Amino acid sequence: MVETEKAIIYDSTHVCPECKGTTIIINERGEIVCRECGLIVQDRLLDLSHSGIRAYTKGEKERKSRTGGPITILVPDIGLSTIIDQSEIRNQDLRRAAKWNTHLSWKNRNMLIAITELKRIGSNLNFPEHVKKAAVKLYKKVFDKNLLRGRSINGMIAACAYYKCKQEKIPITLQEILDESSISDKVVKKCYKVLVKELGLQMHNVDPVCLIPRYCADLGLCVDIEKECIKILRFYYKKNHICGKDPKGYCAGVIYLVSKFRNKKVSQKEIASLIGVTEVTLRSRYKELMKAISFKYQ
Repeated sequence: MVETEKAIIYDSTHVCPECKGTTIIINERGEIVCRECGLIVQDRLLDLSHSGIRAYTKGEKERKSRTGGPITILVPDIGLSTIIDQSEIRNQDLRRAAKWNTHLSWKNRNMLIAITELKRIGSNLNFPEHVKKAAVKLYKKVFDKNLLRGRSINGMIAACAYYKCKQEKIPITLQEILDESSISDKVVKKCYKVLVKELGLQMHNVDPVCLIPRYCADLGLCVDIEKECIKILRFYYKKNHICGKDPKGYCAGVIYLVSKFRNKKVSQKEIASLIGVTEVTLRSRYKELMKAISFKYQ
């Protein structure tokens, strides 16, 4: 090893714990090494020599950047792949090897299709970043258990996204994911059943309380009506079970109920069309809520 003034710096602050000798700092490897016995006292040091670099334009940022993009699970190879520039290669064998290096394995190609579909659905429905990452992790478990044989990639990633939205209590319904999915509703529902059954996942119910703020904002209702709707639904849940019933129906019923009490002119048709239920369902849930509260709530 050739020792240069720039690569090695004598360090008087550290002492070797073995022989009590002096140490040196090797910037190229980020290590503090004992001069006497060669013991590595410390490694993985941070390089602060370029911490004062400033970039004021996009071109300067690209020119002065010393790192690549961040590692993320939303890339098939986690962003750790190496791209070889073939334009500078003269040897035919190396050029052929570089070409083969760009070919994706079946697993990476599968992940690329799934992540592309997830990003498309997520961008249209404004999925949080942590939900996307959780859906990809769940999809990898499905792939590792060979549950994708004979099943749709797009259908399975849509099912994973819906499961994570329910688990994280994100106000996104199944119908909205089905509308954005590029596969049929029947396929997505089958994939969801397989996902829950084969991985032994716990079923989560969609909480209508999480959907109320969104629907009230879309209908242009005030915050007081929103708070009243949430209060009534929580009161109703303590006394009744809603298993097997669409939570959107309860949202529609309670919004119509509170709007009527508050003399806010919102028609049943307007509420039903916005939420995605029929007017018959709205009236049925409205009657159930009226019987349950018996005006004691007021």
